[in-house]
Amino acid sequence: MTHTLVEADGLARHFGSGERAVAALAPSTFAIAKGDRIALLGPSGSGKSTLLNLIAGLDRPSEGDISWPGIGAREALRPLAVGMIHQFAALIPTLTVAENVALPLHLGRRGGQEDTVEEALASVGLVELADRLPDELSGGQAQRAGIARVLAHRPALILADEPTGQLDQVTGQAMLSAILDQVRRLGTTLMIATHDAAVATRMESVWQMDHGRLLTSASRVHA
Repeated sequence: MTHTLVEADGLARHFGSGERAVAALAPSTFAIAKGDRIALLGPSGSGKSTLLNLIAGLDRPSEGDISWPGIGAREALRPLAVGMIHQFAALIPTLTVAENVALPLHLGRRGGQEDTVEEALASVGLVELADRLPDELSGGQAQRAGIARVLAHRPALILADEPTGQLDQVTGQAMLSAILDQVRRLGTTLMIATHDAAVATRMESVWQMDHGRLLTSASRVHA
């Protein structure tokens, strides 16, 4: 299997048409290799979320092409191959924390759920809250549960959209450490969209977004 997980050629996304069209992502060509640790740095509204959604296969480009040679077809991305950590956890309110974390494993029909879920909860310090419902959690605890949900199914690629945005600085850095520890141990590829330079400095590569343009000094990526 190829070591290139994602390839994009002239990838672009705009919303609307005519004079009202908004270019959320200017045409960009890039590749993401297995094991990459990439910070996608830029202010709010710069196009980071748009790019992540395209890479995750949750949205389709207006122009250009994107493929996942190291994973498979678009239909193979979910529920297990690609994991997304959102700024807001979006937990299912009728399921406990443990059940929310186990859901992708259940949908993907992967066995050994109990030990895997407990390990993921332990990595974010939520084992004691496993039986609580989401409305019994603080915002920070819910965010940590969302992180555990992704870590539990051990995806080939994790895309994190401002994963520490709902956490205080100390907890945010601890959660980032938990994510990095897991991806290093498992060889997972990671891209984190952030406006926080302190988060970006802990990654191996930094790509920058500026008004929909992808800017980077890496030789394999260019806008």
